Amino acid sequence: MKNSTAICAGSFDPPSYGHINIIERALDVFDKVIVAIAYHNSKTGLFTADERISIFKELLKDEKRVEFDCFEGLLVEYAKTKGVKTLVRGIRTVADYEYELQMSIANRRLSPDIDTLFFMSEGKYSHVSSSIIKSVIKLGGSGTGLIHPYVEEKMKEKFSSEK
Repeated sequence: MKNSTAICAGSFDPPSYGHINIIERALDVFDKVIVAIAYHNSKTGLFTADERISIFKELLKDEKRVEFDCFEGLLVEYAKTKGVKTLVRGIRTVADYEYELQMSIANRRLSPDIDTLFFMSEGKYSHVSSSIIKSVIKLGGSGTGLIHPYVEEKMKEKFSSEK
């Protein structure tokens, strides 16, 4: 795929090793990956979209083929503005598959020229979710194997400022 670009979109709150793994594997297939952080004015996360971009930039600082951006609204509309025809989605479980399949069918109906490529999570990341990571760190546990130490540090800073 010459000069190919894919979008890997999500909330990424917080960015995990599972997210990094999917992005790195997408880079084996595509020349460039746009990590598009979805944000919703009605939904409050642990990190702002800008903070998530900052964290990702630190984690992937040596990878020049990754671009970071934020978007609001329909992912397929965002993809059109970027001229991208492939969406990359990570799947951990059967429940993820069912949800992502429905989303890919809806996206295909909205934009027939945009495809979705699924990457199955590596087994060591299949149990990792943002809510589990947040609970573990908030309750004083270790994020070892789940998140980069830099992300854990940033999470602890956030949780300590909430007190």
